[in-house]
Amino acid sequence: MNIEKSHLMLLAIFFLVFAWSGVRPHDYFTWLLEVAPALLGLAVLAFTYNSLRLTNLLYVLILAHAIVLMIGGHYTYAEVPLFNWLRDNFHLDRNYYDRVGHFMQGFVPALIAREVLIRKSVLKTGPWMYFLVVCVCLAISVFYEFIEWWVAVGTGTAAEAFLGTQGDPWDTQWDMFMAFIGANAALLALSRLHDTKLEPFISKSV
Repeated sequence: MNIEKSHLMLLAIFFLVFAWSGVRPHDYFTWLLEVAPALLGLAVLAFTYNSLRLTNLLYVLILAHAIVLMIGGHYTYAEVPLFNWLRDNFHLDRNYYDRVGHFMQGFVPALIAREVLIRKSVLKTGPWMYFLVVCVCLAISVFYEFIEWWVAVGTGTAAEAFLGTQGDPWDTQWDMFMAFIGANAALLALSRLHDTKLEPFISKSV
């Protein structure tokens, strides 16, 4: 299968999950808020597809992140059935699906930032690259918390499902911490594989 066909397959999966998520979600306001980042990401990828085509590794991970967002939009992050089952059967204090979402909020952007920085020759791989990528991910996480705050202020109780705090006073801090863990996990686990996927793109630019 050539690269373009594999990308079309990923796009088809995106729209299939998107269509499913939009069928009788928990409520359409929350659904729209949760899937909006996935749609915005798709628009950015489409706009930059010819000028900055990413590695297949990143496209797969971005799709995985989008699916996490769309599942959260369909059920709300506090009511995803599998994580309700885990809560009830393991006597947890809450539904922890939102932790998965914020972990992905660090994991996937870390590799996006890393790829852009390498391919644009901003920094060489090394400690400063690692530090800057983690900082970028934390900045994204903080800005997303700003958005949640603004939505809550603007809409009042209508944003409760979007916030998904489930009564946890430290939910915002946990969200940012999970993004921090996700960014570090991506860099530690996938940097070497990412470098091999980047080789064809770097050799073309030399």
